[in-house]
Formats: sequence, C-alpha cells, structure tokens
Amino acid sequence: MTATTTTRQPVGSAAGPATGSTPSPGRLKRRPLGVDKRPGFLTYGLLIVFLIAGTYPLYWSFVAGSSTSSVLTETWPPLLPGGLFWRNVSEVMTTVPFWMSLLNSVIVSSVITVSVVFFSTLAGYSFAKLKFRGREGLLVFVVATLAVPTQLGIIPLFMMMKQFGWTGTLGAVIIPTLVTAFGVFFMRQYLVDVIPDELIEAARMDGASMLGTFWHVGVPAARPAMAILGLFTFMTAWTDYLWPLLVVPQNPTLQVALSQLQSAKYVDYSIVLAGAVLATIPLLLLFIIAGRQLVSGIMAGAVKG
Repeated sequence: MTATTTTRQPVGSAAGPATGSTPSPGRLKRRPLGVDKRPGFLTYGLLIVFLIAGTYPLYWSFVAGSSTSSVLTETWPPLLPGGLFWRNVSEVMTTVPFWMSLLNSVIVSSVITVSVVFFSTLAGYSFAKLKFRGREGLLVFVVATLAVPTQLGIIPLFMMMKQFGWTGTLGAVIIPTLVTAFGVFFMRQYLVDVIPDELIEAARMDGASMLGTFWHVGVPAARPAMAILGLFTFMTAWTDYLWPLLVVPQNPTLQVALSQLQSAKYVDYSIVLAGAVLATIPLLLLFIIAGRQLVSGIMAGAVKG
C-alpha cells in the first residue's frame, strides 16, 4: 500500500511573489507622517513675512536717520535711505558724550553678564545636583522673588547706594544686578536633567572636589544654556535706562546719554534715530557672534529627555 503525500504549495508561489522577492511599490512601508518632510512654500512665506516685520523698524530708523526730519511728515515716506547718515552721526557725537557713554555701557554690560552667568550657573548647579537641608524651600524663595516688581525696590535701593556713597559711579549700576533670580532658576532647570548623577558620583570617586566637579563636569554641560543666558543678560543690561538714569546721570551709559538728544525744545528726530541705530549695532554684532551657540542651546533644550 503506497502512502500518498500531499505537498502544500508555498504561500505566495502562485498567487503572488515568492518570499524574499522585491515587493511592489504599492506595498512599500510608508513612513510616518512628518518624517523627512521638507518645509513648503507656505512655511518659507511665513518666515519671510516675520523677518520683514521684525527688521522693518530697524531699517526705518536707518532710513529716517539718514535723512532730515521732514521725511516723518511725508504722506509717502521714502523706502531708500538718504545720504545724511554720517552727518547725523557726527551731530550725535558732538551733542552727547558718545564715546564715554559707550565705554560705560560696555563695561557695565560685560561685568554684569559675566557675573550673572557665573553665579547663576554655580547656584543652579547647586540646586540641581547637590543635596542639602532646605534646598527646596530656598529654591521656592528665589523663584518667589520673580513676582516682586522691580519698581518696588528702586527707592530703598537708591537710598542704600546713596548711603554707601556709590551714586554717580558705575558700581551703583553693576552691584545690584550681579546675580538674578531668573538666571538661577533658568540654569537649575537646564542642569537638573542634562547631567547624570552617576557622572558626578564618578568624578567624586576619582578624587575631584566639589568645585572641581562643578568646573570639569557642570560647566562643559551648561555651555549652551550659559550662552543663551549671557546673550539675554547683555541685552537687558545694554538697554536698561531707568536705573542708570537715577544713579549715574552725570556719568551716563549710552541709553541715558542718547535720551539727552530729546531734552531740547526742538527735537530733531533724524538725529535721535541715528543715535538709536548706533546703539543697536553692538547688539547685532553680539547676536552674530553668539548666534551659533544660541541656536545650539535652543535645539539642545528641544531634544533634551
């Protein structure tokens, strides 16, 4: 008696392609929506609109600063700059102590920026990675100070500066802002996740001191956030007007000096806007220099975790 065996046909041998063959284009696995998707014309169009809207005030200041004040009263203002910019710049420099106030602003902004970045990184690292009694309560107190308006402390702070004999000196502008609560909170939030606790423990086991661990582990990891904080701090210190006006009116910073262009009965707004353009140029140069670190810091924060 002969046994009959039934051989099953492999699936896909007759009805479709054999296993291992190239699938048809229609059966290719589709990529998830949004993966490797290039921006379209709408995205670029919106970016161009935002770019024009953001740069137009500065461009218009340059156009008006290179012309006469009559352009401000024209029905259709010009779109191209005139040829009087350097004449207006010369008028600015002869009307106010421009170079002295520029040097004062550079000194004040640079010292404040370095101090805020260093102390904020040190305090933020302590709050994020060191364990000590009262850490959470002290952090809450630091954050709570952000809710206090700056204007409330101007009068008592001015009285303190006058008691110390610092009014009229740049120290009265620098010392009250050597560290900020926002900088401490910002650096703490960045460092709490970016540095693994195991890395700190390994450094301590290798014999590194507390400050050595901060310098060799904390600072390299915090560089993107330090660049962002430094840029924002410099911009804030550079454009500050109210506090320098109160404590250093005779030894002014650049913003206080430029405000003297509007102290006369007749204000030549073309000269005022030329001075505003001059005061903006250092910020543009700083943004160009630190722009790469700024973008890398933003992207690092976006993909963190």
